[in-house]
Amino acid sequence: MPITERVAYDAVTILEDGQIQLRRARVILDTDGSEISRQFHRQVLEPGDSVLSFPPLVRNVCAVVWTAQVIADYATAKAARTRP
Repeated sequence: MPITERVAYDAVTILEDGQIQLRRARVILDTDGSEISRQFHRQVLEPGDSVLSFPPLVRNVCAVVWTAQVIADYATAKAARTRP
């Protein structure tokens, strides 16, 4: 069995303003299945971002959390923060 790589979103955090924080784990496994290394990558999704390239778990969480009201409220708050 060759060395393999496994990628999974192992943490999904919903923030009060509707942003969703993701932690993606990249795990390298030896030929016997033991873990050689694990690396993490974090990213934040804003309400209304495209999530088509994400796995079903992430898409489903976004679909539940990002109601039309959450997206509108986030856009309003973001616009208020960026005004001079």
